[in-house]
This record gives sequence, C-alpha cells and structure tokens, in this order.
Amino acid sequence: MTDPTSLPWPTGSHQRPGEVSDGELLVMTAGGDTAAFSALYDRVTPSVFGLVRRILRNPAQSEEVTQEVMVDVWRTATRYDAGRGSAHAWILTIAHRRAVDRVRSEQAAADRTELAGIRSAEVDFDQVADTVSTRLEAEQVRRCLGALTELQRESIELAYYNGYTYPEVAHRLGAKLPTVKARMRDGLIRLRDCLGTTEGGVRHD
Repeated sequence: MTDPTSLPWPTGSHQRPGEVSDGELLVMTAGGDTAAFSALYDRVTPSVFGLVRRILRNPAQSEEVTQEVMVDVWRTATRYDAGRGSAHAWILTIAHRRAVDRVRSEQAAADRTELAGIRSAEVDFDQVADTVSTRLEAEQVRRCLGALTELQRESIELAYYNGYTYPEVAHRLGAKLPTVKARMRDGLIRLRDCLGTTEGGVRHD
C-alpha cells in the first residue's frame, strides 16, 4: 500500500475523542460486523465522496463510484493491514484508484466511439478481455440485485443506473433522506455477500 504520508489528499478521520477508531471499525467489519460497517460508512463516506468528486467532477458519477468504493471496503476489509497505514488512508487509496479507473473507462468509451468508423482489423487482446470482464461483472450485479428487497433495489437502481443523487432518490421514493441512505447501505451489505458467493461459485481452477 502507498505510504499514507505521501498521499495527495488529507488522511485524517472525523473520529471524536473516545470514539472507536476507523481501524477498529474496519477490523470489526472484516469480521462481518454490520453495525461497525454502518458506523464506518457514515464516518468516511463524506471524505470518500469529496475525493472522488475532485477527480470526476460529475456529482452523479461521484456518488456511484463512492458506493462502489464502500462495497470494496466491505468486501476487502480483511486485507487491511494496520501496520502499513491508517484505515482512513487505506479507504481513500481505494477511492482514488476507483475514481481514476472510472476516468480511464470513460475516456476509453469516448475513444471507441470516435474511432468506430475507422476500426482497425487488429483487435487488442487486453481491451477485449477488459470488456468481457466488465460485462460478466455487470451480469453478476444484476443477478444479485434480484436478491434484494424491493425498497433496497429501487434505491440502488435509481442511484446506480439512472444517475439520481441521494436527495433525488428520496424525492422519487417519497422517503426521508436518512431512510434512503440506510436502505442503500443495507443493500450494499447484501450485494457484497451475494457477489462473494457468486464469484466463488463460478471459479474453475
């Protein structure tokens, strides 16, 4: 992991004196503690969104990538090593990588559109592999969305696939903003469990 002291963004958490630290919450999250993940989610999401927004500029895309980052945090919490940096820095490193990947993906899509009329006969293998991998991941996500409750699925689909912001989702569903955020957080937890099972089920060595 990158040395936190060299990262180009603030790595301090919003922890108050006497509160459980981000690192402790992350360790508990790694053990499957959903309450710890909820607390960590509420604490670090503003910082994650702020970093992603500075890179992507687009608010709707920034919210989507922020949710992807928190899915990653939930799914990979066991990989966190406190000896290599703070939990906050570790999470922001994931956020930075996700945001940069999105920028590259958007640029690649724009380039493919521009070059569609003069497509070369030579197909780049890595590009094809990336496309196939992305489609497979999207199919897994769609299957796992079907396992959510209707309210969880509606909230996540409006934000992910239709590009609505949190306040817009709340307005369309006629729900309070904190309720919408709670639905999405719970839905992310269930998606993580489903995606982990799906990945394990399709692996062939």
